[in-house]
Amino acid sequence: MRFPRLNGYAERGHKLMDAIGLINLYAVQEPLLDLTQNRPLAAVPFAGRYRLIDFTLSNMVNAGIGGIGILVQHKYRSLMDHLRSGKEWDLARKRDGLTILPPAYANQPGDRQLGDIDNFKTNLDYILRSNHKYTVLAETGMVCNIDLKAVLAAHQASRADITAVYCEQDENFGDGYRTLLTLDNNSRITDMRISSRWQAGQLATGIYILERQLLVDLIENGAARGKYDFLKHCLIKNLTSLKICGYRHYGYKAMINSVQSYFTCSMDLLKPEVWKELFFQPGLIYTKIKDEPPAKYKAGARVVNSLVANGCYIEGTVENSILFRGVKVASGVKLQNCVIMQKGQIGAGSVLNNVICDKDVQVMAGRSLSGAPNYPMIIKKGMVI
Repeated sequence: MRFPRLNGYAERGHKLMDAIGLINLYAVQEPLLDLTQNRPLAAVPFAGRYRLIDFTLSNMVNAGIGGIGILVQHKYRSLMDHLRSGKEWDLARKRDGLTILPPAYANQPGDRQLGDIDNFKTNLDYILRSNHKYTVLAETGMVCNIDLKAVLAAHQASRADITAVYCEQDENFGDGYRTLLTLDNNSRITDMRISSRWQAGQLATGIYILERQLLVDLIENGAARGKYDFLKHCLIKNLTSLKICGYRHYGYKAMINSVQSYFTCSMDLLKPEVWKELFFQPGLIYTKIKDEPPAKYKAGARVVNSLVANGCYIEGTVENSILFRGVKVASGVKLQNCVIMQKGQIGAGSVLNNVICDKDVQVMAGRSLSGAPNYPMIIKKGMVI
């Protein structure tokens, strides 16, 4: 499979959406600790050359949102390196553009952040400075390609105070935390609950649309009363006093809330129909560009049903796997159902099955590593095996 050609100057819609974008990086990351030990969930590598935040950013840019603020939490150096000026998303602008909104607390040993309202409160001036009517508030755990203009149109038509995008939950969403919804016949949300167990029903994607002034009021009222969690204390607590409606997303969706869901969704990308929809419909997904040569396949290399990024050097066998930029697969290697992140090196004669290798992992010659489809083995960043 070939990756879409991405650049920051791709043609996009000219009509701007009357909204600012806020990407909230606050997330419960314990189920993904092996992948988020040195990075936020938003910066977790995905699909060969992307980060999870690329999908949320691209959705907003494709909708014509020209000003996007990112509410960071901690460990965000790798995210800053990935985003840089926002050029790849056409956000390196004199007005609006990409803004990193710093956390509300000092990142010192022993500090603990209970929720995200403090972050909103600290950066309230950014929200107040905007002259747009609406705010698109999004998290980064849900991977999807969605038309946010259609969501805004539905929000306006329903005259809701808040519109929450949701989808039907399936078993691929793993066992991490998620927000479940109950809706009445008029698509009004009557119940929101946080659960760590799978059950059939409606699942919130973490994308919300509301008027900017309402967001300001919710933040100020919550902060004034000692509240700390936006979802619990600004949304769930106000279900009866505010009209909160749901908008169903029918396209492909992947919730990354556990190692199992990350691995399952990565394997989904090997299905052409999923890959084409996720990266091309209704808009393109953009990412950081690196000037690297095409992948090189030596004599004897065998690659079947895999995503291979540029800069890879392959001599062995790769089946049903995803290789990130700069991965080296030596002769005699057999990779099956694996995710090998950037600059990984797999030594000659090694056999890997159902394994996730984080960045800069080196597997020495002759090693045999195996996990299970529902419990993949993870090799942490920079390890030598």
